[in-house]
Amino acid sequence: MKPTIIGKKVGMTQVYDENNVLIPVTVIEAGPCPVVQIKTTEKDGYEAVQLGFDVRKEKNTSKAQLTRFKAAGTAPLGVLKEVRGEAGEVNVGDVLTVAQFAETKKVDIIGTTKGRGFQGVVKRWGFAGGPASHGSMFHRRGGSYGMCQWPGEVLKGKKMPGHMGSTRRTTQNLKVVKVIEEQNLILVKGSVHGPNGSTVVVRSAIKAKPSA
Repeated sequence: MKPTIIGKKVGMTQVYDENNVLIPVTVIEAGPCPVVQIKTTEKDGYEAVQLGFDVRKEKNTSKAQLTRFKAAGTAPLGVLKEVRGEAGEVNVGDVLTVAQFAETKKVDIIGTTKGRGFQGVVKRWGFAGGPASHGSMFHRRGGSYGMCQWPGEVLKGKKMPGHMGSTRRTTQNLKVVKVIEEQNLILVKGSVHGPNGSTVVVRSAIKAKPSA
């Protein structure tokens, strides 16, 4: 299994590197993440490693989940995520920490974008809009959507008003600036999708160049 861990986006700040260059970084509190379950092709139909994060009280956990956590020898956890692929040397009950990223230079971070609710075409798609003068009757509308008699419908994929945000996104090849094992923190260069406090998955970059 490639180095992977679940974390929480703390926020952004800035640090200086060894050349006194100011670098904007996102701080991620990652792990510790116990291995709750290992799924196999024979039993589950696919191979994956299930990781847990964010310890919670037993009274806030269902009995079915408590049975699974007790079997794995871990405390009740609020977040469970699967990492597809062979487990390798990872076993149930092992605890993964940010130490596995000590020698990693690039990572991919999977998060959920901020929810913006229902938005129009100007905010959602960047439409320019119509004239702002009085009497134009066309300011922030999307324009003509329909067809004539044939085909008489709106084409699939047409840019229209609708729900914006709350979408899974992956930011690739972010540079690891610093790993603070004592505080379970990873500092990566640049921004990461999602609001502060949101859950993210940090993994070793898949498309990073060998020299990176």
